[in-house]
Amino acid sequence: MRLPEFMRTMTFRWTLGVSGAFIACILLMFGFVLWHAYGSMAADVDGLINDVANNIATASQQERLERLGQHLQSDPRRVKIGALFTADGVHLTGNIESMPPRLEPNGRPQLASVIRIDGSGREQQTVWAEARRLPNGDILVVGRDDYEFQWIVDILERALAVGLVPALAISFAVGAFLNRRSQQRAVEVNRVVQRFVSGELHQRVAACGDNEPLERLGTSVNGVLDQIETLIRTLAGVGNDIAHDLRTPLTRVRVTLERARDKAQSVEALRASVDQAIGGLDQSLAIITALLRIAEIEHNRRMDGFRSVALANLLHEVGDLYEPIAEDKKVAFAISTDEDVTVRGDRDLLFEAIANLVDNAVKFTPEGGRVEVDLLRKGDDAVVRVRDSGPGILEGEEDLVGRRFYRSEKSRRDPGLGLGLSLVSAIVKLHGFKLRISPGPGCVAEIAGQREAA
Repeated sequence: MRLPEFMRTMTFRWTLGVSGAFIACILLMFGFVLWHAYGSMAADVDGLINDVANNIATASQQERLERLGQHLQSDPRRVKIGALFTADGVHLTGNIESMPPRLEPNGRPQLASVIRIDGSGREQQTVWAEARRLPNGDILVVGRDDYEFQWIVDILERALAVGLVPALAISFAVGAFLNRRSQQRAVEVNRVVQRFVSGELHQRVAACGDNEPLERLGTSVNGVLDQIETLIRTLAGVGNDIAHDLRTPLTRVRVTLERARDKAQSVEALRASVDQAIGGLDQSLAIITALLRIAEIEHNRRMDGFRSVALANLLHEVGDLYEPIAEDKKVAFAISTDEDVTVRGDRDLLFEAIANLVDNAVKFTPEGGRVEVDLLRKGDDAVVRVRDSGPGILEGEEDLVGRRFYRSEKSRRDPGLGLGLSLVSAIVKLHGFKLRISPGPGCVAEIAGQREAA
């Protein structure tokens, strides 16, 4: 017969194992109590029997009979036994029918089986008895019924029945309940994940608000599903953006080539049309290359290439690259790196991010303007600040300019793809740094990251 599902799980097996260990500990505890109680009671009974035997044995023969009779008469619970036998085992007096077998005279008290004879008839009893040989050769047997021992055993058995059985039942019930609950939670999580995989991106694991491992697992699963949904929707949005942004230059290329085919009157005209088409294709390739670069940075979470990067040297290299460009545009260019700080990161990626910010600053700053690049310390952070005197961005565009293909209203007429700041955002996110861009005339862009201790 196949066991129910919950009984075949590791959780239920652990419940059985823990319950078995619990039972074993309880039984050991009760056995320890019984052993000590039995030993204590045996010592008391031995002392009592020995006192009675001494009292009877030290009397004269006539007094022995009287003392034995008095001892047996004061026995309302019928627990006392005693008798006198000749050396040959012939019964003389007392309430024992015959000499107990294997009860050696002058030995220690021990358990013996006897046949009790009194006014209630014959009855077999198990007693704790001692045999003593008297000076005249007779044998005195004195003892007590072992009901006290049986009483202790019965009490412990009832205690076990009253306490252990319900406790065991409760432990099994709790184990089955917890196992069933965990199974239900696992089934729910699996169902949500399966429906999510099938395309229902809104599916999430219901939260119960308990601070339990399974609830925390559900929260973690929801976080993963949120991230996956964001990535999927972002990918879908990127695909739409690519299709939208590539459609215009590709359409322009097609129209240019069609016109060249139909209307070109000379080789020079055909060449001009082909050059225009090549420019459109270059723009399309630049868009694809930039998007692939962003995706590579966003999805390459490995930090094997992270090293200590001296930002001062890095900024001077960026300055060496863009200072001639700014000079040609008649834009003042200055770098301030008084603070010698280092951060942990990928030097090439950080160079690319800072170069993009400087490139935007130089490109959008009009002739006669100024671009400043500063290296600062703010608490535990190293801050690279790029300031320019260009038109800047509008209020409310701080978060928008980092999106792919987004072009500020003030820069739509300028050439560009709208992917530079997206690339910067991806690099900053990979390093765990922060990117801040202030609105208003004269744009200020800052990259802030934790600096390494000196």
